[in-house]
Amino acid sequence: MENRILKYIFFIFSASLLILMLLMSRNAGISCDEVLHYKHSVAVCDFFSTHGKDTSALHTPETNLKYYGQSYDNITTMLIRWLDIDDVYKFRHLMSAAAGWAAVMITALFAVWLSGYGTAVLVLLLFAVSPVFLGHSMNNLKDIPFALSYIAGIFFSLRIVRPDNDGYNPLNVFLLIMAIAFAISLRAGGLILICYLFLFFFLAELYKYFNRKIFSISNLLWKLILLVLISFAAFFLGILLWPYALLGPFRNVAESYHIMAHYPLTFRQLFEGTAQWSDFMPWYFIPKSMLITIPLIVLTGFFTFFIFAGRIYRSGKLFVTGMTLVTLLFPLIFVIIIKSNVYSSWRQFLFLYPVIVLLSATGLNCLLVVMKNRLLRIAIICTIIITSVHPALYMIRNHPYEYIYFNQLVGGLKGAYGDYETDYYYTAQTEASAWLIDYLKKNNTDSAVIKATFSVEWPFRDYPEYRTSYLRFEDRSMHNWDYAIITNRYIPPVHIKNRRWPSSSSVFNIYADSVPVCTVLKRCTKADYLGYQALISKKYDEAVKYFEEAVKINDEDEMIFYNFARALNETGQSVKADSLLAVALEINPGFEPVLMYSGDIAVERDERESAFNYYKKLIKVNMKQYEAYIKLARLLEENDRMEARRLLRACLRINPGYRPAIIALGDTYRDTNIEIAKKYYRLADTINN
Repeated sequence: MENRILKYIFFIFSASLLILMLLMSRNAGISCDEVLHYKHSVAVCDFFSTHGKDTSALHTPETNLKYYGQSYDNITTMLIRWLDIDDVYKFRHLMSAAAGWAAVMITALFAVWLSGYGTAVLVLLLFAVSPVFLGHSMNNLKDIPFALSYIAGIFFSLRIVRPDNDGYNPLNVFLLIMAIAFAISLRAGGLILICYLFLFFFLAELYKYFNRKIFSISNLLWKLILLVLISFAAFFLGILLWPYALLGPFRNVAESYHIMAHYPLTFRQLFEGTAQWSDFMPWYFIPKSMLITIPLIVLTGFFTFFIFAGRIYRSGKLFVTGMTLVTLLFPLIFVIIIKSNVYSSWRQFLFLYPVIVLLSATGLNCLLVVMKNRLLRIAIICTIIITSVHPALYMIRNHPYEYIYFNQLVGGLKGAYGDYETDYYYTAQTEASAWLIDYLKKNNTDSAVIKATFSVEWPFRDYPEYRTSYLRFEDRSMHNWDYAIITNRYIPPVHIKNRRWPSSSSVFNIYADSVPVCTVLKRCTKADYLGYQALISKKYDEAVKYFEEAVKINDEDEMIFYNFARALNETGQSVKADSLLAVALEINPGFEPVLMYSGDIAVERDERESAFNYYKKLIKVNMKQYEAYIKLARLLEENDRMEARRLLRACLRINPGYRPAIIALGDTYRDTNIEIAKKYYRLADTINN
């Protein structure tokens, strides 16, 4: 009777969650990755519609998207074309929500198979209070479908090769092929499911041999042959919608995997209060990002799972749960060992979340089962509900910004603000764009130049009178614009912590959990822009006049003070220029252009100690300011040649192909060992940069 009630609850809950997720997706923001992947999917569709004549999908030097299968994006764009859908992104968001719900359902069905409907209902509950996963399910057609394929591949692999299964059900074989093919069609990393399949198989056979003394060579061989056939079928199905893979199935897929494992594009991002490079993040970046953004109820259930390991062993589910745990731990350990380029919190590892939820629900279910006392069980259920309140309330209050949730370990989003990335996907720009369009129309603005920190071309597609383009936040004073849409990505941490962002020129701010995630700026003066134009045209006196006007209106932008100081130095007003550089560093102590410029000025004045301090601080602020290594090494070379060499070698460890550093290293040997110097010069000659 209890099981039947749980079954009814399960199906009602599942249907309700589907409806909720589809409704939530309707006003989701457009993410930055989504813009890039949609454009690439159009190129992929053009490749197939022209029978390979349109090869733009194969030439992606800036985005590297040819290395992605991104089949779900491609299928979605094909549907958009066939159905003649006008609102492209709204349909994409529906498709993303559908994939997210499917991932939830596969995980829940896995739970039913593993330990019954009680665990499955807990799976649904844990997903329902998982803001990060649900948030990404609104607009992430890359990571969410991969999460679906990953959990499906594990589920159907274990259904086939588990030790107590001697026959391969044709339906399970078909679903396994489709799951692995889907994973490969999204990312080359989907090949890991084939590795899991064979790992599970061999361990299952060993398990049967040592526990049941069952071994048959002929049986082993025919199963192996079947697994090989499954793998090949999945592989070739997986590349059908992937142009680059079709041109070289084995070579290009292997290359794509290598590129994705060591992604060439690097980014600076907030982590633990400082801007760090994605290819030099601390080893614990992914585990900590997960720890502070996964709801505490999910973490509690996950750790409870290990407490009941003995019970799971006695239940006969040791092999299945053990292998499931392997699929969670292996990717995490692997990425730490190879020091992968990781960024955007743990978005790239969302595929692990269904496994985490499954194990967490299993742990909570075990806790409920062992509690025979009815009052204790009620108390545990109440505790589960109470600990679900924090993420649930966050989602209710902050839709559609669910994905920037932080748990109580860091004080929620308010506590994490300024120390960790929040709207790294630029989704708030969609709401800001809608507000700005309405604002411009209400004020009868016939034309406007609008800048944004990522493309807002789509929201403004029906308003050609408003010209939009990209703008880097720190360069905002050097461009011509009337309004700017700025998210809190790439904002210096000091601005965020000191509440200098959003600035006083903001006319609209978007908040999540009472902290700003996006702002719309209205330009009060273009004197800063005109001053910069005069500066680069070498009209220094004119530039000074414009900058004098600009700083009276805007005293929050360090770039204005920097450019003002440059203009003053060119007119011989070095003392006043120094004071303005000091103001710029008060606003932002780590402002790189000022640190470099101040160091250069100190060198010209023969103030070596000051120059040394500026360059050293610059390297501390940004370890990839390669030119600063050269300049600092030049200062050190005369008195401490060994330290100069150490510094240059440190630079080359970060960027082995940086030619100026190789030449500078050769120069340190020029007076002491000309042969070593020549060796470095010859090496430099082989590098073209």
